[in-house]
Amino acid sequence: MRALSNLLGVDDAPFARGHRGDVPIVGTVLTRHRLDGVVVGAARRDGANATDRVASLLEGSPFREHVQAVLLDGIALAGFNVIDLHALAERLARPVLVVTRRAPDLAAIRRALATRVPGGARKWRLIERAGPMEPIEGVWVQRAGLSAAAAARLLRDSRVQGLLPEPIRLAHLIAGALARGRSRGGA
Repeated sequence: MRALSNLLGVDDAPFARGHRGDVPIVGTVLTRHRLDGVVVGAARRDGANATDRVASLLEGSPFREHVQAVLLDGIALAGFNVIDLHALAERLARPVLVVTRRAPDLAAIRRALATRVPGGARKWRLIERAGPMEPIEGVWVQRAGLSAAAAARLLRDSRVQGLLPEPIRLAHLIAGALARGRSRGGA
């Protein structure tokens, strides 16, 4: 099993509860543990364009040929703008790994999608299609285009400190600074 060393990590910026419109998203490109670049885009709050916007971060960048896998901080950006995990992996022709610290409360997510989010039924189908969250290496993941063993190695190889892969940790910090003028921990 070959190590995947050139990675794109993606996270969204924090936003106010009442915010409507676009939310910044940040991608960090790392080779091993070295930051090689940052890409910035936006996704609609509770919209339906996150898959396209994440793909566009890489497709429109000089890093397109080098990135070997995409790491996402959760399956949704900008609230409930749910990413079609398998469509993203297919479009980019690269593995995609969703990473979260804790198992999500799927019952609460389903209720919120059914009662408060436009297009909630379609978004719930995307979450189901992504497959169940799996505990691997101390975090919870969903994966497309890589085995559980490859996901475990990717997680081990991409960490610098803590449980989250460094590309996600850095994307989180940069997105926070973009929105608030300064970064905070807690990725």
